[in-house]
Amino acid sequence: MKKLYILSLLLSFTFGFAQKTNLKKADALFKNYSYVDASKAYEECLQNIENPSAQTIKNAADSYYFISDARNALKWYKRLYEVQGNNLTDIYYLRYIQSMKAVMDYDDADKITKEYLNKKGDQKEISHYVTQKKQLDSLRKAKSLYSIKNLDINTSKSDFGATFYQDRIVFTSARDTTNFGDKLYNWNNQPFLNLYIAERNPADGSLFNDNLFMPNVMTKYHEATASFDASGKTIYYSSNIIKKKKLVIDQNKVNNFQILKGSIVNGKVENPQKVFFDNDDYSVGHPSLSDDGQLLFFASDMPGGYGETDLYVVKIADDGTMSSPQNLGPKINTIGNDLFPFFRNGILYFSSDGHYGLGDLDVYQSKFLADGTFSTPINLGAPINSNKDDFTFVIDKTGAYGYVSSNRAGGKGDDDIYSFVKGEPVCNQNISGKAFDHKSKLPITDVTIVAYNSYNEILAETKTNYEGKYAVTVPCNKAVRLVASKTNYSNDEKTVETTKENEAEITDVNFELSNYDDLVVKKKGVEKVDVNPIYFDYNKFDITPSAVDELAKVVFIMRKFPNIRIKIESHTDSRGKDAYNLKLSDNRAKSTRDYIVAQGIDPSRIESAIGYGETRLVNKCKNGVKCTEEEHLLNRRSDFIIIQK
Repeated sequence: MKKLYILSLLLSFTFGFAQKTNLKKADALFKNYSYVDASKAYEECLQNIENPSAQTIKNAADSYYFISDARNALKWYKRLYEVQGNNLTDIYYLRYIQSMKAVMDYDDADKITKEYLNKKGDQKEISHYVTQKKQLDSLRKAKSLYSIKNLDINTSKSDFGATFYQDRIVFTSARDTTNFGDKLYNWNNQPFLNLYIAERNPADGSLFNDNLFMPNVMTKYHEATASFDASGKTIYYSSNIIKKKKLVIDQNKVNNFQILKGSIVNGKVENPQKVFFDNDDYSVGHPSLSDDGQLLFFASDMPGGYGETDLYVVKIADDGTMSSPQNLGPKINTIGNDLFPFFRNGILYFSSDGHYGLGDLDVYQSKFLADGTFSTPINLGAPINSNKDDFTFVIDKTGAYGYVSSNRAGGKGDDDIYSFVKGEPVCNQNISGKAFDHKSKLPITDVTIVAYNSYNEILAETKTNYEGKYAVTVPCNKAVRLVASKTNYSNDEKTVETTKENEAEITDVNFELSNYDDLVVKKKGVEKVDVNPIYFDYNKFDITPSAVDELAKVVFIMRKFPNIRIKIESHTDSRGKDAYNLKLSDNRAKSTRDYIVAQGIDPSRIESAIGYGETRLVNKCKNGVKCTEEEHLLNRRSDFIIIQK
């Protein structure tokens, strides 16, 4: 689809190609934009030139590039690269890279892209490349939502630009159904473009019964890429700039495109008028009106843009007054060609050869944000996009079906119209966070993170990296239970409610795991829960607030290590009668057990709760021995002995 890249018409017509030519004639054909003939001329004369100039090589490569002959274009761009190396200008780097992608030399294209970005040293551009490449690589691995079909209505000529007009489809075509077939557009030796209208079969999206659209607006030059308001009473379309039935040319002998606005009355376009930002010295075209009629998007090569053609928007008031054109900025526009906008349901669809894609023009989408800017464009991937030109993407209001144009292999002609249906998107969200050690607060590596749904089915599983970080992808709008575990560590668990927003990320879902060895003490081969002495009020066995704090440690380890089983042993010091101490300690042991069970611990996990009174003293402080309070304290204890883990 190179012929409308610069939205212009060249003034000469094709009269054939001489069998013998020289460089001067080849240059003349190139200067005259007769790229089909120029490519043949350069190919012939360059066979006899040993060291052609860089400009001649550029012209030969461009001649092929502008007629979408990527294989031959690549041959000459590669020759140019051998001559100029990294002194290539931005636009020739772009064309070289796009030609490689067009023949699916993607590894080489990525290599040259990285070389180009490193030469520029622009970190924003590098980041943009990395983001878009990662997105497209991910898209390649996923099942596409789109399925496409080439339409029977296509011809051997250029057919493209299907758009919605009430319950019918208006499209652009170079099919020769006019009285102007003897005059050819010298860029590609095809008839000039006109607008056609067709019926749409809602069952399969096919088009039929095609006719010229409102012949009263037809000229012997280009009419293309129409857009209509919701009522079907207003049309915007691209046309060559004509005054008194003659083409208006700029200083480069180029006739530019303009946008005309007309009213549709009784099946005719009445009083088509130029929009105020039309200009004889540059092109504006590819109009696309928003559904509410308040925004008009278009493409232009007007001065002050970021590349060869940029996308712009004007606001339209209720009385029809238009604001000054606003460039959509560097997030949308590139050094290359950004074209064919279509705005629906808050999403801008457009084609570009400057963003990271599969080759030549690809279709991208970008959300219109609350602050009036657009999100980073996302490549729609295959099968909407290919290694060739893919453009004029339109989709219905429900987001279920639409049309796209392409000159990919397997079509019926130059550019073809494809119908597509779009399935329901699979909505996923990323959940990310870290795993920490409960005691040291340091990150833990190799922690297993498992995501479960409400039926306890595994949705995703991963491990933390050396920084303790993890990320899992799970479905949207679900309650997701996340369990973190590692051998010899406690488990930790979080429940997260994912949202309805696709591609959003839920961050900082962190876990704290306790190392088993930090929670127990080991002595003489026996493992006990590491707690401070549990104090009871004198002559009582009620659980005190200070005891609650220590028992919380026991409950914690039993919750975090669900296989642990314990036995409780309570002891007193030697003061008081032996029998009384035995009974008191037994009551305290069972009171302790009852408290732990009340916190939700299964009673079967406590094998026993027995008081031993003063029968198991840990020091000399038996009956009749004088000891300090601190020495007696060592004997007043409760042990939580681990018998299974």
